[in-house]
Amino acid sequence: MSFPKDFKWGASSSSAQFEGAFDVDGKGPTTWDYEKKRLNSGCCSFKYASDFYHHYKEDIALMAEMGFQIFRMSISWARILPDGEGEVNEKGIAFYKDVFRECHKHGIEPLVTIYHFDLPAALAEKYNGWSSRRTADAYVEYCRILFENFKEDVHYWLTNNEYNVMIYYGAVDMLTGKANDLNELYNTGHTQLVAMAKAISLCHEMCPDAKIGPAPNLCACYPASSNAKDVLAAMNMEDLRNNMWVDPLVFGEYPKSIQTYFHWNHIVLDIQEGDMDALKNCHPDFIGFNCYGTETIEHCDYYEIDWDSIVHGDNRDMSYLVKLTEKPGVGKAVNNPYLETGIDGHTFDPYCIRITARKLSDRYHLPLIITENGYGRKDTLEEDGTIHDAYRIEHLKGMISEMKNGIEEGALMFGYCPWSAVDLVSTREGISKRYGFIYVDRDEDDEKAKTSPMKRYRKDSFYWYKKVIASNGEDVE
Repeated sequence: MSFPKDFKWGASSSSAQFEGAFDVDGKGPTTWDYEKKRLNSGCCSFKYASDFYHHYKEDIALMAEMGFQIFRMSISWARILPDGEGEVNEKGIAFYKDVFRECHKHGIEPLVTIYHFDLPAALAEKYNGWSSRRTADAYVEYCRILFENFKEDVHYWLTNNEYNVMIYYGAVDMLTGKANDLNELYNTGHTQLVAMAKAISLCHEMCPDAKIGPAPNLCACYPASSNAKDVLAAMNMEDLRNNMWVDPLVFGEYPKSIQTYFHWNHIVLDIQEGDMDALKNCHPDFIGFNCYGTETIEHCDYYEIDWDSIVHGDNRDMSYLVKLTEKPGVGKAVNNPYLETGIDGHTFDPYCIRITARKLSDRYHLPLIITENGYGRKDTLEEDGTIHDAYRIEHLKGMISEMKNGIEEGALMFGYCPWSAVDLVSTREGISKRYGFIYVDRDEDDEKAKTSPMKRYRKDSFYWYKKVIASNGEDVE
């Protein structure tokens, strides 16, 4: 067997990390522009990013040269509604119209994320972000504006990007509100789920020819041993990390095992009248999911979290991220000695997509598209303009090979959009950590970025991925 004939190959981006032009043509500020705690020492801001705003024709032409059939991107809420609600910025509408027109000219289908982390700063200031249902109301109205304006341009929508990771990993540095209040934190997740459910129903009403689904970050959880406690911990962690963020949209209810974690950590969801009806009635058309690896889980008894040690940690340190996976009363992530080691010494799990997609297919019986998967490294631009990224090719080759195996075993995947099409600003490590097939010539200096031509260069992986797409995934060597 092979990849399906109509399998969609492409790659991903996000407005905040890619677009730049943070104060151009009426765009309002976002939390990414203002929250200094997000900007690690020595890293650039997101204000200029890769300047897709002024390079979109060039970038989309390069994607077409690779053979893209789909391009996963996001719309900046604050470019459409500078204050997050109220008056519409027509120049923002016009910009995205131009982007979609350019995509269609090259035969590329836009896969559009409605919200990818960059909350309008005004909503954070007025309503404390997703801690308030007023933000959820503004989100649904924002969706209405998008569907009204782009129903002829966009046929695939994604609701929110990695909303589960904002809770599961990003409690300290990716949300407004009280970082150490787990009750408030998980209620922001419930608020987003209800808002997304309303958006899905609204899309079906306003854009009957379009398809829409969520875009969480999902992964398979392995038990650390055959000890029954570890097996149960891995099962319960999958419910807490993955299933509680998709089950409500598909089944209209939360998995029951999360109540154990909620009990130990004093979490009570504020389920209001109409919430569960909205979830039961939304019916997503597919599931987009970001998948970078797997987690190996060991049982963890309940203990009081030392929030101070986390709040002041360095979020570029892997131990910091591992610490955030400790869920007292359920389990914690531990090292897996069976992972593969790449040519540059990194460990990775090429089985992650195969296993995760099979589990999702068995649980939800819905089409799947990988909306992120990739490998970030500090690529080097050689004097002759080449970038040799064999480590990225090795990583993606393993992922694509196992994805094919998963499809042969029944996984319902219809597309693959790795992170990222073009170099963009990493959430935690600036522009130095690169994921793209296309290199952007800029460094961490924002002052230089203001006037930089940001010249684009094709990496070795560009030519490799072009061959993969041309062969519909058959030639990955």
